[in-house]
Amino acid sequence: MSLSRREFMHTSAGSAVTFSLAGAALTHASRSAVASEHSAAGPRNAGLKILILGGTGFLGPATIDAAKARGHTLTLFNRGKTEKRKGGLYPDIEKLYGNRDPDRRSDETKDAKGEWVVSAPGEKSSAPKGLESLKGHTWDVVIDNSGYFPRHVKASAELLAASAKHYVFVSTVSVYSKNDQANADESAEVGTLTDPTVEAMGSQFENYGPLKVLCENAVRDAFKERCSIVRPGFIVGPNDETDRYTYWPARFAKGGEVLVPGSPTDPAQIIDVRDLGEWLVSLGESRTPGTFNAVGPAKPAPEADIAESCRKAGNSDAKATFVPWEFLEKSLKPGEGLPILLPYGGETAGFHTRSNAAAIKAGLKFRTLEDTASSMLAWFNAQTPERQERLWKNPGILKSEREAEILAAWRTETAAEKK
Repeated sequence: MSLSRREFMHTSAGSAVTFSLAGAALTHASRSAVASEHSAAGPRNAGLKILILGGTGFLGPATIDAAKARGHTLTLFNRGKTEKRKGGLYPDIEKLYGNRDPDRRSDETKDAKGEWVVSAPGEKSSAPKGLESLKGHTWDVVIDNSGYFPRHVKASAELLAASAKHYVFVSTVSVYSKNDQANADESAEVGTLTDPTVEAMGSQFENYGPLKVLCENAVRDAFKERCSIVRPGFIVGPNDETDRYTYWPARFAKGGEVLVPGSPTDPAQIIDVRDLGEWLVSLGESRTPGTFNAVGPAKPAPEADIAESCRKAGNSDAKATFVPWEFLEKSLKPGEGLPILLPYGGETAGFHTRSNAAAIKAGLKFRTLEDTASSMLAWFNAQTPERQERLWKNPGILKSEREAEILAAWRTETAAEKK
């Protein structure tokens, strides 16, 4: 099964650094219970009317579960395609159908040639067009986790500015133009586009971050101080279909010697999707304005702690062997990767050290690394054998035989250096 662009981006901090140097399942009820138990501290206004633009991918369901657990009334707006593919999600929640593109209908998609087509070729579509189904409604909060193109976000923000009290927009830390400075905060320079009207991510998703910058601006222009701009880093946790973080608890569960890139003290930042979903609801409840880096844990975790939490999750005899990036740059073939973890130096020195002080002050809370790892592994172990096999066949994941080869080469090199 391939990922849709939306499913990928909801779990991506930027594809250029996703996989390589080159660039028991939780039920709906149990997810809600977890969200309720782990609720973030802060002011709550029970019974809010919340509109979620999207809601059916990865972050969406976590946000929905958190909002339901806190007694809010929800409306979902989307095309309905993911819902149908997943077998009908949230039958008790109001749904409005349409398209983020105000010029397109809910059943229109681009084909392999990049041309717009409808579900029934040759027939005139009668499906809802654009944002028309949102007209005539009012909401207390809008949570937008499906906005990627500024024209689309501008249309929704301008339409809802008079009918919603607060807008929470999910952006990305990929908005920043550079990642070479450690501990940078939200004031760091953001990326720009030569052509701000472009509506393509680019061959290496190089437009993803700059497009999100323009989306942020569209929200601010429409809602002024009535908005929260959230910039997550790598989003991880149960129901993540990208296999990036999933690799680590699943690999440690297999046991044996595990190749981990870099140094045990190199920093890493991830955020559990359940923590993020809970906080998005909290921001809407408190109507907290501002721009926030949504990265966790409270302080960047040493890679050794990430590895140990994954080892404990699988209760295995696995042993982490840390191999310097300098050696890996000579050993890894194009396309081979060790996901999420990045060199702590050079152009990526600051990627895993973004300041989250503003988000913590605004109420962002973090569960333990062990909770995230064990929940991720439980979800993965409950998937079908075919789904589990897909992880190990992922072209962006280092294969076991190559892992063994590189570890052997590293042992040979270190042994020679000792002589």
